[in-house]
Amino acid sequence: MYKKTRNISEIFWRIRNIKYRLIRDSLIIGAVTGAIIVMYRIGAAWLGEIFNGIYASGGKNIHLIPFIFAGLILISLVVSEFVKREPMISGSGIPQLEGILSRRLSINRIRVLIYKFIGGMICLGAGLSVGREGPSVQMGGCIGETYSKKTGKLDHEEIYLTTCGASAGLSAAFNAPMSGVMFALEEAHKNFSPLILLSAMTASLTADCVSKQFFGIVPSLEFSRLEIMPIKYYWVLIILGIIIGVSGVFFNKGLIFTQSVFRKSRFDNRIKIAIPFVITGIAGILCSDMIGGGHELIMSLQEKNFALWILIIYLVVKFMLTFICFGSGVPGGIFFPLLVLGALGGNIVGIIAIKYMGIPSVFLMNFIVLAMAGHFAAIVKAPITGIILISEMTGSLAHLLPLAVVVLSAQITSDVFSSAPIYESLLDRILERKHEANEYKGASKQKTLLEVSIDMNSYADGKSIGEIDWPETALIVAVNRGEKEIIPHGYTKLIHGDLITVMTSQDSSPEVLEELKRISS
Repeated sequence: MYKKTRNISEIFWRIRNIKYRLIRDSLIIGAVTGAIIVMYRIGAAWLGEIFNGIYASGGKNIHLIPFIFAGLILISLVVSEFVKREPMISGSGIPQLEGILSRRLSINRIRVLIYKFIGGMICLGAGLSVGREGPSVQMGGCIGETYSKKTGKLDHEEIYLTTCGASAGLSAAFNAPMSGVMFALEEAHKNFSPLILLSAMTASLTADCVSKQFFGIVPSLEFSRLEIMPIKYYWVLIILGIIIGVSGVFFNKGLIFTQSVFRKSRFDNRIKIAIPFVITGIAGILCSDMIGGGHELIMSLQEKNFALWILIIYLVVKFMLTFICFGSGVPGGIFFPLLVLGALGGNIVGIIAIKYMGIPSVFLMNFIVLAMAGHFAAIVKAPITGIILISEMTGSLAHLLPLAVVVLSAQITSDVFSSAPIYESLLDRILERKHEANEYKGASKQKTLLEVSIDMNSYADGKSIGEIDWPETALIVAVNRGEKEIIPHGYTKLIHGDLITVMTSQDSSPEVLEELKRISS
């Protein structure tokens, strides 16, 4: 009894001045994460140049092709060994992070960090159709969680620091700090907590400063030559959003289907992971534009006028490559590939709109950029993050309204088809495989704090605390309304916008969090 009381007292003592400690810790985590992601990007780019040269040589000298594929198979064996030793490096890494934050997953942080760094770098360098953003988020989360463990932080502090590491990872990967912040709020937590905002922003800006020292001040993707589209053409943006929304639904269903096919296959895991390497080698020799995450392909859309039929072929092939690479379980994300697919789809719709709908050709780039945000929103279901990401890429808020039109149209279309957010779907599949939907390894009877916000028209909106059937192991310890902190009583009335802090035990926190979300949203 004494131990438990002391633990509760420590939690309340540590809440005081937590903002200042979070700023200090977030600065450290942001700097370390930024440095590691910079090394990750530099290493992947270096390997990419080597592999591009190898593929180009294979296209010129047919006698080299057997040696190229032999090398790719050997490299795939290394990656498959990494995945075998640490299955949590498979795929994007963002679903795993969300599982950790919700206390439904636990990982070996150091092993994941090392294997994801090397394995992800190999996959990116070899030209597989995967992105660096998901791995960067997962590695950043590992750094934040490791720092928290090593410095003896409490459980709720660990959540903040893991989140700020993930936010810093995305910021350093994209050179887009505000996107990293919004991703932490909208996707990782689905909760606009002031403390999450503070820690994520501090870490993201720090990581961005580190990244900019090596890669310059421009974002990873820069679109600075966009014309302001008149409102009279917005009707075609709704059409664009609907088409891109359908593409997002196809992406989600195709990704899950391909992953299921690979999992049900009786092939050894080494063969499964060798498949995308071999297919990437074929694509690299025949058409180097198709390989890799797609950064160069997106930028080439600004500089070249591709024929419509070529863009359609590119779109189909990129879909197939992304499905195969991700479905096989290699360490790599889908963030960048889904943006590439959106850009290709937007280019196709833009050409058709210019040719048959009377849209001036000067707005072709607008279709490409807006479609990227729409595709992101339809797949990830994080519309604000998509809008901010593209705004940072363009360096202007002048396109905010057309972005909102396309993003909302795409997300509504996705909702009509009942397409679930991709990272939630992937997390559910991870939990099913591990049989940990209701289990958290390493859980204990120690206390932790959870935060949820009260949504408008939710079950809790307008009710007093005493009227609500709270989880048995949950205790309401604070209600924040704007800058005012209210001491909770049974008669305290909750209104939308309130941020409630709940104390519970670590072992019951996953179930309590799910129930709190049901009550508050």
